Amino acid sequence: MDSSKVFISLFTLIKVIICLCSIQAVSASQSNLFREYIGAEFKNVKFSDVPVYSNVDFHFILSFAIDYGTSSSPSPTDGNFNVFWDTDNLSPDDVSAIKSQHPNVKVALSLGGATIGDGQHVYFQPSSVDSWVSNAVSSLTDIIQKYHLDGIDIDYEQFHADPDTFSQCIGKLTSTLKKNGVISFASIAPFDDDDVQSHYQALWNSHGQLIDYVNFQFYAYARGTTVDQFMDYFAQQRRNYNGGKILASFISDGSGGLAPQDGFFTACTRLRSEGQLGGIFVWCADDSKAEDFQYEKQSQALLATPR
Repeated sequence: MDSSKVFISLFTLIKVIICLCSIQAVSASQSNLFREYIGAEFKNVKFSDVPVYSNVDFHFILSFAIDYGTSSSPSPTDGNFNVFWDTDNLSPDDVSAIKSQHPNVKVALSLGGATIGDGQHVYFQPSSVDSWVSNAVSSLTDIIQKYHLDGIDIDYEQFHADPDTFSQCIGKLTSTLKKNGVISFASIAPFDDDDVQSHYQALWNSHGQLIDYVNFQFYAYARGTTVDQFMDYFAQQRRNYNGGKILASFISDGSGGLAPQDGFFTACTRLRSEGQLGGIFVWCADDSKAEDFQYEKQSQALLATPR
């Protein structure tokens, strides 16, 4: 074969490989995943209240399991988790029923949260890495299996431990639960705060391969965020969690970030057109019930539309 033809053929092959790699990178960031936190505010919301579209991947996230005691003045329990969501309306039987009714539904639990009881702050406070991981694996395995759950979400927001300890604890917990077949996915829920970001970025840098989704709390930015600001924030978090599947988010009560009625879906459409939208999540179903879940419906309709 003529050497010039060989060169052209090789050049063409390289272009095809680069194109395929670019497509794979876009598809890795893009998905039709919709996620909704539920149960933290005890407003009698049920899984069956929430509209579920059949052509999206849908995750309910039970909020919260916390490693604190259940007394009137709860204190840290070094990884021994208890359930603090509305179990009267979100029971193991309810989990089984919604998953049976909708094969595209998975259910996770979220760990930590901001407060407990009457507003007492929840702190990540292990006595040691080994003791916390041992207790957490045992207690969470029991809860996850009892409730027929599929994954975990990490939402600690205050810390009495340094970033490296947090990274080791959460990394070992997630690795063990996945290795044991207890969970099939894990997510983290950071927001724009120096202390929070230092802990979650340490986790990401050491154990990012274990984290399937980044539920970044974009609604923790100031109320009145514009579309352009939201796009900048999203780009910044894509850099912070490089290679991660970043979900856009809004808060049902409109108290922060870019509200649905102010351009959230415009931003999501732009991100989707660029192949960057890892999905959408909402805080929370408890508040959305009063609005008949109108923005949950709009979110799922957007995600289900062919790009």
